[in-house]
Amino acid sequence: QVQLMESGGGLVQPGGSLRLSCAASEFTLETYTIGWFRQAPGKVLEGVSCMSSITSGSDNSLYYADSVKGRFTMSRDDAKNTVYLQLNSLKPEDTAQYFCAADARFSSGQTMCVMTPPRSSIWGQGTQVTVSS
Repeated sequence: QVQLMESGGGLVQPGGSLRLSCAASEFTLETYTIGWFRQAPGKVLEGVSCMSSITSGSDNSLYYADSVKGRFTMSRDDAKNTVYLQLNSLKPEDTAQYFCAADARFSSGQTMCVMTPPRSSIWGQGTQVTVSS
């Protein structure tokens, strides 16, 4: 079954760190543009970080939302067919449900993050990140 599975969320104090994982099944992640998105209660879905596919011609280019630049780092392990999001210097406003999504129709990570993939893309079930003292 084609699916994405996130893990790694939890409760952390302000200034702390977490690493989120997104494992893909039944498809090759590197051939898809991949993104991390988050949604806080009462707020719209926000593109956090997106990476273009190796087949897009954009050479795995990375996009980060201004709100996370310098604090979050996205990476991909092709051997494990998994993408990661390292969250450092966490703030209470980072509290949200975090989702990963994959869609081969996007050639640009920036476009994917800004436009937000449709429901027909491959979406994970989400993992909760709570930043609180």
